[in-house]
Amino acid sequence: MALEWVVLGYTAGAEAIMLLLLTVPGLDELDKGLIAVMRNLLKPSMSVVPFCLFLLMDIYWKYETRPSCDAESCTPSEHLPHQKSIMKSQSHALLIAAALILYWILFSVVKIEQLNQRLEKLKNRD
Repeated sequence: MALEWVVLGYTAGAEAIMLLLLTVPGLDELDKGLIAVMRNLLKPSMSVVPFCLFLLMDIYWKYETRPSCDAESCTPSEHLPHQKSIMKSQSHALLIAAALILYWILFSVVKIEQLNQRLEKLKNRD
């Protein structure tokens, strides 16, 4: 399962870099090329959404099937792994949320930039 989280982490990082490249104010000359590249990358990176949903279901299943560890029923040696698994699940859920939010923002920025380019073409034509 660790490979899936590494892949999701790299995907979220790549989305963040792409978003940064699109929103940095000094790259006006590269905008048209960046938009074209990002538009072509959006379709394959759409696979992040079902992948994140699968990982969310995995987290939920692990949460539901985890043995309960109350303060009275656990020894200290059992309590630590229980707390570690809870923290791991929470960090994975944050990674999933970050990947989905970054994809949505990237998709929105690319669509807005496409609309701006079309608007400029219409203004230049008139």
